Amino acid sequence: MLIGILLVLTWLVLLIRYPAKALPISGAALIGLMLVGSWLYWQDLRERRHLAHLELRIAYAPDRCSADRPLALDLKNGSRVPLQELRFEVAAYRPGDTVNLARNLYDAPRYRGPGELLPGETWHDCLPLPTLRPGYRPATLEFRAERLQGSFAD
Repeated sequence: MLIGILLVLTWLVLLIRYPAKALPISGAALIGLMLVGSWLYWQDLRERRHLAHLELRIAYAPDRCSADRPLALDLKNGSRVPLQELRFEVAAYRPGDTVNLARNLYDAPRYRGPGELLPGETWHDCLPLPTLRPGYRPATLEFRAERLQGSFAD
């Protein structure tokens, strides 16, 4: 923080003392920062648009999955580009409620999707349960994927 303040003060002194030399350099740096910022914003927008086309369903299905991995995951890539990587967290809610009952601890499981999923393809897997708050049974809860992060091939 202190270094940032010193850099800004130094830049202001140079701008006041030598405006003919510091102004073009400052303008070029500002244009460069704006270009990098707009490129990062565009990348984030593109990723969110592709993630919005994914159909991801999670259900408690002990009959379909093993006892140590009772959550059934169905994922369909509805975007026009291949999904390369997907990371997400699983949240648990009582039907009609907005309080997440999954405890997001440091050692809570992190979930990953398939390596590569082509457009229009589906993927099925079984996931372990997240750590739930005491007193709740998984059969009475709805499970959702949250904090999706992904990368797509363009």
